[in-house]
Amino acid sequence: MLLCLARTCNDIVVLGFDMKIAIRRIGNSRGMIIPTTVLAQLGLEDEAEVTIKDGAMIVRAVKSSPRAGWAAAGKALADQGDDGLVMPEFANANDAELRW
Repeated sequence: MLLCLARTCNDIVVLGFDMKIAIRRIGNSRGMIIPTTVLAQLGLEDEAEVTIKDGAMIVRAVKSSPRAGWAAAGKALADQGDDGLVMPEFANANDAELRW
């Protein structure tokens, strides 16, 4: 096992590593216990995105939606009465005469 460590603010940070992890029985399934330092380095908390490619399992942090939380934030603005238009609606003077 190759493990590279650096000490920062009394925390150990994993910079790069190769390690063997035991596959254990978890109920009727099998699983791996991933060290906390590895989870922190990958930004993993409660969920992970797992991909199998070329005989390797790739584990990544779940990508959040770019608009995650917008609905709740919009509702909070509306509840505070702060959801008015920034610019007033305006029209051209002759718009009423236009035919479509």
